[in-house]
This record gives sequence, C-alpha cells and structure tokens, in this order.
Amino acid sequence: MAINTSYGTLYLIPVTLGGDNISQVLPADVVSLAQKLEHFVVEDEKSARQFLGLIKHSKPIRDLQFSTLNEHTDDKTLPDLLKPLLAGHDVGLMSEAGCPAVADPGAKLVALAHQKGIHVTPLVGPSAILMALMASGLNGQSFAFLGYLPVDKAERANKLKEIEKRAQTHKETQIFIETPYRNQQMLEAILSTCHANTRLCVASRVSLLNEMIATKTINSWKQGALPDLNKKPTVFLFL
Repeated sequence: MAINTSYGTLYLIPVTLGGDNISQVLPADVVSLAQKLEHFVVEDEKSARQFLGLIKHSKPIRDLQFSTLNEHTDDKTLPDLLKPLLAGHDVGLMSEAGCPAVADPGAKLVALAHQKGIHVTPLVGPSAILMALMASGLNGQSFAFLGYLPVDKAERANKLKEIEKRAQTHKETQIFIETPYRNQQMLEAILSTCHANTRLCVASRVSLLNEMIATKTINSWKQGALPDLNKKPTVFLFL
C-alpha cells in the first residue's frame, strides 16, 4: 500500500540495553527526536517513563500518551494503537531494552502499519543480538536468530543438536537468547550437548558495566571456571 502522507510517522525508538549510558549508545539526533514525541507505544511503561526522564523530554512525562504492547497484548487491540497515527500524530515505538521490533512484540504493530500505509522509520541504536555477533568473531555473513529455545531439558537438547548440525553444515552462526534467570542452565546444557570443537560465544550485559563477551571452543569452556550469568541479559552464539 502507498504511504498516506496525512498519517503520522511510526518511529522505532531504540533505548539503552539497561543502563543510563545514553550518550555512549544513542546518537544525538535520535535523542532529540524522542524528546519531541508526545505519543508512545511501549513494551513496559515504567521503563519507558524512566528512559524519557533520562533524556530530559521536553514535556512533563505525565503529559505524554502511552499505550502498551507486550507479549500479553491481544492482536485484536493492535488497530487501536494506530489511532494517533491515523489522526496525523507521530508515534514512537519503544522496546523495554534495545531496538524495538527485533525479538520484540513491536514487530506486529510495524507489520500492521505497513498494511495501513503508515510511514515507518527505524532509528539507530543498540541491538544486543547484532553487537554480540559483531564481537563474537563468528560468521557475520550467514547467521540465524532463533529467539528462545525450548525450556524442557530433552527438547532443548534435541534443538541444540539440530541447530549445531545446521551451523556445521551451512557454516551459519546460530544466535539465541534465554530468560535471564535460566541463563546458567542454558550454558550448562550447551556445554553438555555440543561437540568439543564447536565455538561458543557468550555475550553478557552487552554495552553495560561489567560487560563480558568471550568466544571459546566447548572444550575450552569446560576447562575453566564458568561465568556467572544468572539474571544477566545474555546472548548465546555458536558455530
């Protein structure tokens, strides 16, 4: 559908990955634009308000309009989130951390915006997934992001074997994440399941204080003390 110029623009507003290091991870023009928007669709209103307070939004935070889009949002309510855009207002879409619509429910709203002829503009900001890939030393020309793997131990082991085989056959970096409080179990599952020569990158707290990014073979990981990943945002990559 052609873009309707009478509609507002849906801006994809990146935020930090959890810290207050605004100037280190966000371009000044991104901050400037976010300071002027009055309508937001956010994954978590509390963290969104904190972020807008950190960047010193031009208006009192209480005067801004927030709608929530998270994993619990019913798809039937998505059209309601577009109403400000259809009325001509620009809207900022914000994830709880990092870039919206990547490993984030905001992708559904972006898809609907395209269907309605609403202009969608992505802005530059931190993505833990891409930053981990950049720093891993693994293949950055062929890779797959898999999201979350199964929680059940047997299913998770089978999935790890499946994607390890794909990585070896296609020389394709496999990237996935886990709920932070299950990170340690995921690391242990990878080490107990994958082949000794498989290269594993663990990227924890990317761009934040005490960032840890290391790539070793499975065998090398087993020979040393394992990092403490409990409740720390972490990306896993292997090839």
